[in-house]
Amino acid sequence: MRVTRGIFLSAIGAVLAAGAIAASVSSAQAQADKTFVMKLGVATINDTQHEWLKRFVAAVEKDSNGRIKGEIYPASQLGPIPRMIEGVQFGSIQGWIGPPEFLVGVDVRYEALSAPGLMNDFDQMVKVLYAPEVEKFMFGLGENKGLEGVGFAPIGPSTIITKKEVKKLADLKGMKIRVLASPFQLELIRRMDANPVAMTLADVLPGIQQGTIDGSLSTLTVYTTMQFQDAAKYVLENDQPYINSIVVMSKRWLATLPPDLQKVVRDNGRKASKEVIPWVKTFFADQYDVWKKRGGVLNRLPADEQAAMIKKVSTIGEDLSKDKPELNKAVKMMFEVANKK
Repeated sequence: MRVTRGIFLSAIGAVLAAGAIAASVSSAQAQADKTFVMKLGVATINDTQHEWLKRFVAAVEKDSNGRIKGEIYPASQLGPIPRMIEGVQFGSIQGWIGPPEFLVGVDVRYEALSAPGLMNDFDQMVKVLYAPEVEKFMFGLGENKGLEGVGFAPIGPSTIITKKEVKKLADLKGMKIRVLASPFQLELIRRMDANPVAMTLADVLPGIQQGTIDGSLSTLTVYTTMQFQDAAKYVLENDQPYINSIVVMSKRWLATLPPDLQKVVRDNGRKASKEVIPWVKTFFADQYDVWKKRGGVLNRLPADEQAAMIKKVSTIGEDLSKDKPELNKAVKMMFEVANKK
């Protein structure tokens, strides 16, 4: 009787084990067959950020054999930048690309990469952006807040667009100039004797048209791709700071992917970041002619004023971080990388 009972229990165990294996195989198969939607948001359109996303989506869809389906929403279709960032943190949006200054509410160290005076030409910008220590640092900053960095997109030097022509620093005095929500950019405009106004990109063009602001600090590519020329045609090439974008993905969403697809996303983020560089260089250079052909005007400060301005703003990173040890450490690291021979 005991032998029979033992055989019976063994049989039950075998059935349960087989069921568990079958369930496991079924679950794995379901995971393998599942299609994951990857919604990506950006505030701009037809520019470097948009191009980066298109390359990234094409590569991810190919390498995942269609298991990840990418959807790109340019021109703030998913809401203002702060809402898109929140969406990525909560997992309702899978990724966002934009200047890291917009992430200072997540961690103040994000703005270390855009300290005025840090970068002075395209090659130096690329050297800093793609240094292994910079990548590791920047990609990990949002980990405790639901964000994981997977890529960079170099943009280019800042300019100031205005309704009234500006040819010298004195012309900026008292003007209301839009900036990103970054203490470094706020201070930059103050040191030019103008009044900074933090504003998300979607509000800039209406703000200029309605007279809420007199101009904006951004890159030339924003003005050309978003048709600013009818609202303001004067651009001052002040060159500082250099603007770059970071791509952050939802950690919550990444955790739902099987390991092989997580690798596909991360690997292609780095791949797109490197492969887009030649395209960016050509695209940015072309925008000067685009702007002039549309009736836009480009001005530079006199050489002595430009040098004095650079000297004045290059200490902003150190000045504003000296009482914030972690930010100060990050700023120093960026300048060390930039000044390496």
